Amino acid sequence: MTMKTARSDPVQDESNSLRDITVTWSTRSSPNASLVNYARNYAKEKLIVVKGTWQRFVDGGHKARQQYVHNVILRDLEPDTRYEYSCGSELGWSPVFSFKTPPADENWSPSLAIFGDMGNENAQSLGRLQQDTERGMYDAIIHVGDFAYDMDTDNAAVGDAFMRQIETVSAYVPYMVCPGNHEEKYNFSNYRARFNMPGETDSLWYSFDLGPVHFVSFSTEVYYFLNYGVKLLTKQFDWLERDLAQANLPENRAKRPWIITYGHRPMYCSDEKEYDCDGKLETYIRQGLPLIKWFGLEDLFYKHGVDVEIFAHEHFYTRLWPIYDFKVHNGSVQQPYTNPKAPIHIITGSAGCKEEREPFSNDLPAWNAFHSNDYGYTRLKAHNGTHLHFEQVSDDKDGDIVDSFWVIKDNHGSYGL
Repeated sequence: MTMKTARSDPVQDESNSLRDITVTWSTRSSPNASLVNYARNYAKEKLIVVKGTWQRFVDGGHKARQQYVHNVILRDLEPDTRYEYSCGSELGWSPVFSFKTPPADENWSPSLAIFGDMGNENAQSLGRLQQDTERGMYDAIIHVGDFAYDMDTDNAAVGDAFMRQIETVSAYVPYMVCPGNHEEKYNFSNYRARFNMPGETDSLWYSFDLGPVHFVSFSTEVYYFLNYGVKLLTKQFDWLERDLAQANLPENRAKRPWIITYGHRPMYCSDEKEYDCDGKLETYIRQGLPLIKWFGLEDLFYKHGVDVEIFAHEHFYTRLWPIYDFKVHNGSVQQPYTNPKAPIHIITGSAGCKEEREPFSNDLPAWNAFHSNDYGYTRLKAHNGTHLHFEQVSDDKDGDIVDSFWVIKDNHGSYGL
């Protein structure tokens, strides 16, 4: 069971976008309908019944296991309202879950949990995330790639187990995702089938708005799995260029000042021996493939004034100083994250998986501001248009906050170019 916010990128009318929630689930038996019953009080009010659609998904493994993935969109919900719901059909119903819609406009302070690289073996952070969710701490979850390890394993039985595990979170708050390298099998088929993000790009790239923040999700994998075609890379780049240009228009930036991107593999490496770095301190994401460097993302994000870039992939937590072209661009020596002169990068890939944690080099680059090998996840609270607050939760240290910092910006917009 997963929920997501409906499409709310700035290239279309978004008047009702934050009032729409999509409920997604799967069944093994052939369905006769895809239905969601919901109300503010499930036990006492008349239930509203919404019908959706289903599609048959056949895994690419040798058993060709099949299931039916259901999607139901609950439209025009009241803002800032708690709803209770169940899904299924006359053949059977789920338990009753609940969710709360966000306030009507951008003038509120959303809180999110953000992490990548969580499997269903050694998912050390999951219990604490479940508890946080039950306490109502988050308005959304962002999982920055690499699920289950891997969803296709054992003819997709591992994917089924993982989706059951995260139901304790994803049935209660929107669970927003992007693809990682562990989703690649059979052309990302398990990822495309199991998650249904905003837009019409098979959840590979999309954007949505929450409070004062415009979030942009993209696929770093289009730079690596070229066997599925270079066209995906160029289509994503063109879409990113349009979306960021629209979000950066003065009227849109005044409404939602913050632009935060997330994709799985980071641009910068903390160690030249890291996977993907191949003796350098960067990946293809920064400047593009060797023969087509103009599809790199660093200049694009710098030009359109992206405030924070979130990555995973490396199984640790790292906070970078504001960085562009291998140079640190702090706001000042005393207050580096106050009016920084370049985007801030965060790598948060330590939620827990069977590949376990990764060590750091003894000789870290100058742009590395803080690092931790602890299992854990990141919290973000967007207080308003000028203040963001980040925390890194250590599950190893029983929920202690091992890193905490503010990003303060009086003005948002392009850094140059």
